[in-house]
Amino acid sequence: MPEQTHDLLVIGAGPGGYVCAIRAAQLGLNVAIADKEKALGGTCLRVGCIPSKALLESSHLYEQTKHELESHGIKVGNVDLDLGAMRKRKDGVVKQLTGGIGSLMKKNKIAVYHGTAAFNEDKSVSIGKDTIKAKHVVIATGSEPSSLPGIDLSADRIDTSTEALDYDKVPDHLIVIGAGVIGLELGSVWRRLGAKVTVLEYLDRIMPGLDAEMAKEAQKVFAKQGIDFKLGCKVTGAEKTKKGVKVSIEGQDDVEADRVLVCVGRKPHTAGLNCDKAGVELDERGRVKIGEHFKTTGSSDEVGIYAIGDVVVGPMLAHKAEEEGVAVAELIATGHGHIDYDTIPNIVYTEPEVASVGKTEEELKDAGVKYRKGKFPFLANGRAKAIDATTGMVKILADEATDRVLGVHILGHGAGDLIAECATSMAFGASSEDIARACHAHPTMSEAVKEAALAVDGRAIHI
Repeated sequence: MPEQTHDLLVIGAGPGGYVCAIRAAQLGLNVAIADKEKALGGTCLRVGCIPSKALLESSHLYEQTKHELESHGIKVGNVDLDLGAMRKRKDGVVKQLTGGIGSLMKKNKIAVYHGTAAFNEDKSVSIGKDTIKAKHVVIATGSEPSSLPGIDLSADRIDTSTEALDYDKVPDHLIVIGAGVIGLELGSVWRRLGAKVTVLEYLDRIMPGLDAEMAKEAQKVFAKQGIDFKLGCKVTGAEKTKKGVKVSIEGQDDVEADRVLVCVGRKPHTAGLNCDKAGVELDERGRVKIGEHFKTTGSSDEVGIYAIGDVVVGPMLAHKAEEEGVAVAELIATGHGHIDYDTIPNIVYTEPEVASVGKTEEELKDAGVKYRKGKFPFLANGRAKAIDATTGMVKILADEATDRVLGVHILGHGAGDLIAECATSMAFGASSEDIARACHAHPTMSEAVKEAALAVDGRAIHI
């Protein structure tokens, strides 16, 4: 087999992997990247973040046109859905962006290998007919959908998020198992397009891990939109029937639907890597164990093996993986790298969006941290009224003694963009007073952030 040598080999061309490769190339390293798929970009670009957001936007426009434009004085008559055209647009967005990643590899002179990568005992990596020897290897292989006991993801009409991006017709009834980010986003897509959507959640709340108050308010909004939530449901199985799929729930009646979408989390994708051959250890959940500076147990003086993104501990977020990719590339090339895990935002791209950064109220209470809270509703925001986006609020949590911002939580239109100001402010150690004293343009949705900061001190202006 031909042997190739590089300073750095990145296994996995998702957001963490390709960003790591580009940054390392910028710093002068001879870099290669490997991916089993011909289209680069990983789950996020191919069958995750990007196609789902394309469908979310298209379905939102469809619902707006059908139900909301008349109040603006716009009468459009009958509105028809062309699902094929909608899917084609989504596929076009994906093709353009994955092609863009390929162009970036060429621009940065990064060698690309296609095929499944596997470690050898000498810590070289086999990819198809090639054997790669590198001074440094970064594992960035991402994650794949998890399932539950009694549910076979390969069965007809029992789907993961990948299949739910490509339904050829709108289901009459879609059951979504799991009220997390993916389940709520894709459930929203198909509800807008006409499906009855029932969400089954094991816990007694939706969006576990996010601020409880925001989750409770969001559930009210989504229920009003038409999503039926059944909380505290332990799903014990799903099987195909003549008419569709039957879902079994412990202690409750079975539920039947056309299709079932399983969204119960994701698990690290390390199958076939032969981690044990390279001395790379996995934890009880299949994640790659790392120590200081992202190094795995397989690292040695001759070859440094690192891991980032969904295969290591932490939130499974594309932007978290990107930051780790940059940090590990800079560590390898310069000995220095940085990532602030306290200021990584989390966003649910429903309408309204839900966005957060930093600590929740529950986390602060559990840690015994004394804090002050400021809230401001979009109902009192001029821009929100002008664009019919008055649902939701901004909540800011600040340290009681120092006023340093510890967490920000937003339910509202464009929350994913509004949270960026808050993440930046927190990265610089800002107080709520700092945010309050910064001039925010009028009329904008961002004024609600300023007002929430003022509310921490009990001096919001417009409420």
